[in-house]
Amino acid sequence: MAKAPAKKSTKGKKEKKDYTIIEKRSGRFAVKGKDGKFINGEEKVKILLAEKKIKLTAPRKKEEAAPAAE
Repeated sequence: MAKAPAKKSTKGKKEKKDYTIIEKRSGRFAVKGKDGKFINGEEKVKILLAEKKIKLTAPRKKEEAAPAAE
């Protein structure tokens, strides 16, 4: 009896010279460098912004704490 093929955990894949962008089924993105290691942090954000995969929003201003009632 033949086994069913394993489910793929990605939706799409876009390969570039220096990195590969992988879209997960959850809608999030992973970026893998040409050396096979995953790229994280600020470098990942820069790549995804350049490819127009994500939008960067300004951080919310913190609301001042309400004065305590006496």
